[in-house]
Amino acid sequence: MKIKPKKKLGQNFLKDENILSNIVDSGNLVKGDTVLEIGPGTGNLTKKLIEKEPDKVLVVEKDKELSQLLKKKFGRKVEVINKDILDCYNDFKFERPIKVFGNLPYNISTKILVSFIKMKNLNKFFDKFIFVFQKEVADRILASENTKNYGRLSIVSSWKLNISKINDIDPKYFYPVPKVWSTLITLKPKSKFEKIKEIKNLEHVTNIFFNQRRKKIKKPMKQLFKNFYSISEKLRLNLDLRPQNISIEDYLKICKVYENLNH
Repeated sequence: MKIKPKKKLGQNFLKDENILSNIVDSGNLVKGDTVLEIGPGTGNLTKKLIEKEPDKVLVVEKDKELSQLLKKKFGRKVEVINKDILDCYNDFKFERPIKVFGNLPYNISTKILVSFIKMKNLNKFFDKFIFVFQKEVADRILASENTKNYGRLSIVSSWKLNISKINDIDPKYFYPVPKVWSTLITLKPKSKFEKIKEIKNLEHVTNIFFNQRRKKIKKPMKQLFKNFYSISEKLRLNLDLRPQNISIEDYLKICKVYENLNH
């Protein structure tokens, strides 16, 4: 049965054997692992995952037609969940942290990532994420301070995750062929990270800063705090810097001050 990728679901199926193997190898699967795959499509990556003989393979596929195809193709080797991952990402809580694979739909990839980051006890339930993103999104996730791609996504991602780039992927290895390159990255939840009360506060703080990324940080600091001069001095922030010059650690400190003043 020939399945036509659906544009509205952001479907681009990976078809190259070497790249599929590279994705699986990046997960360092061992005996006893439970594996979750997001958006398996026609099951090209799923097949490679099954070959590694993990204890359990779960796949979440929103497309009903594809879900039926996967059930027919793999039978009892996989558990097919016909849902939107954004509705069920919170359901996967096993005794051992699981590994999550996904050639993520371009249109919701950042939403998927941030949904996982927002979870409490992330490292208790998830060992590693092995994700393919649109290259432009991956560049923003991986970016460090003092670079043009550094922003809200870089800060929120690095706050709770150790991130590594594996490689870029040429569009020709997908069907249909997208107009952009993709990037394979791994994201491992940190066991220790700076505690803040609510991630929405970090999102709010970084939003205010990066909505004015070309302005000096005096303006967003003034927006957030009445006594912004004394807070800047206390945090040793140079108000002549721009948002991309501020470290993740400093954004977390700013967030904590904001939380203490507003809650």
